Amino acid sequence: MSAQLYPATTSAQSFDVVIIGGAIIGSSIAWFLSQHSDFKGRILVVERDPSYEFASTSRTNSCVRQQFSTEINIRISQFTAEYVKNFRHYMGGDDEIPDLTLDSFGYMYLADNENFAEQLRANQTVQAALGAGTKLMRADEIKADYPFYHVDDILLGSHNLKDEGYFEGNTMFEWWRRSARKAGVEYIQNEITALTTTARGQKIDSVTLATGERISAGVVVNAAGPRAADVAGMAGIELPVEPRKRYTWIFSAESPLDRPLPLTIDPSGIHMRQYGRADYMAGSPPQIDSAVAFDDFDEDQNIWQDHVWPLIATRIPQFEAIKVTSSWAGHYAFNTLDHNAVLGPHPDVSNFIFANGFSGHGLQQSPAVGRGISEWITHGAWQSLDFSCFSYERIAANQPLLERAVI
Repeated sequence: MSAQLYPATTSAQSFDVVIIGGAIIGSSIAWFLSQHSDFKGRILVVERDPSYEFASTSRTNSCVRQQFSTEINIRISQFTAEYVKNFRHYMGGDDEIPDLTLDSFGYMYLADNENFAEQLRANQTVQAALGAGTKLMRADEIKADYPFYHVDDILLGSHNLKDEGYFEGNTMFEWWRRSARKAGVEYIQNEITALTTTARGQKIDSVTLATGERISAGVVVNAAGPRAADVAGMAGIELPVEPRKRYTWIFSAESPLDRPLPLTIDPSGIHMRQYGRADYMAGSPPQIDSAVAFDDFDEDQNIWQDHVWPLIATRIPQFEAIKVTSSWAGHYAFNTLDHNAVLGPHPDVSNFIFANGFSGHGLQQSPAVGRGISEWITHGAWQSLDFSCFSYERIAANQPLLERAVI
């Protein structure tokens, strides 16, 4: 992703909204807020690295699925699918806005034990009630539709070819940034080093930049991705979000599959999918999945050689002869409480807004989140979708919002 030429300083010393973090979530909020007919304020986005080289956004697999276990996550993804397929319309209809395509090769969850099979059945009931096209498949049915799988150990699969798959997430991101700036949103290359609260600590009064300026803020939005806990800590708030490393490999096969590969969630925990016409993508967490340093993007090729490749070659024997063409490591902004987002205002510091902890779901949830946070800032209430279940109150009370379909 090409670097953006953002200035280091602001044009004013006071903004109605200061968004900390200009990647996919921050830019979605900025865009939706700039387009809200009832919002007339000034918006500042503070981004520490406008190249976005190491942002989670730039290292995402850029997919969307409806196969969640909770109604709210399903509805969020359904809006994303609608948004992607009608991107130009949602962006105002200008001919220069590109059309986006949702390549619906689908997701395929594979269960090799009865407990997980029963969970897939329960999930499918929720999904079907909301109009998702998920269908449960026996091993022989999976084999008939996708003969390349080895399914002797599989009890059940869950598959959906309706509005699940890949889209150009970085194109959406780029147009949000470009259009937000055109609409008057100010982006700067800087970093927040302090948040100053009012005397009673009930509001953020100002933010301090690394260059020394102090900016008055009406509302502060934490969209800092894996660094969200550090930003919250500046306001004396604990937030259970940390950077977790995720590995991705792109590879070609000596004998390509004869049909598109769904994004397959293997019982081992690895996943793989189609990547373009002839290549494939595989992803995996490290074998010890713990917090890492913000600047730790080192790859461990032993994981590929000793763990991932043997597993995908077992599941798809045609993948015994493959060649890795590229690879990278990225970070999840991982919510250690329940792997779900934290959205909305802090109960005590009322103008500090969370948009954090997406745990790998940020890009696919960004349209609904941008719309929702913009509605909250403008009207003080959730409107299009009720995000109350994602509030910080559950964090403070240590009451997880359980999502059973996590990759």
